[in-house]
Amino acid sequence: MKVLENSSKHNTPKKQKTFQHYLPAGDRCYSCIHCRANLAAHSELISKSFQGSQGKAYLFNAVVNVGCGPAEERVLLTGLHAVADIYCEICKTTLGWKYEHAFESSQKYKEGKFIIELAHMVKDNGWDEQNDS
Repeated sequence: MKVLENSSKHNTPKKQKTFQHYLPAGDRCYSCIHCRANLAAHSELISKSFQGSQGKAYLFNAVVNVGCGPAEERVLLTGLHAVADIYCEICKTTLGWKYEHAFESSQKYKEGKFIIELAHMVKDNGWDEQNDS
């Protein structure tokens, strides 16, 4: 996400303007169900076998148009993790979380990855023309 700082000649605080990131047209992607902002390319999907607080969730390698809150330790189905809630930068809806740290060695592959709950996303761009894998 690109952030542009506006500055003035006066001693006023700098304002930040957030620009929405658009994934390539025609590429299958997932978008926010509430505002339709692109969230992740289908090519960044790692697994569909995750559980969020509101049902099924997907694990992604990378996301766009997503902000991240502070990390906190939580006991999840697979053990203790340090996670940070993630939210849509456009409509501010909480989408899922980012794995900051896994305390068990078998869960280390999740570090730096993102969970987005299905309740908060829709499929966009080219799903009709391609296999739904």
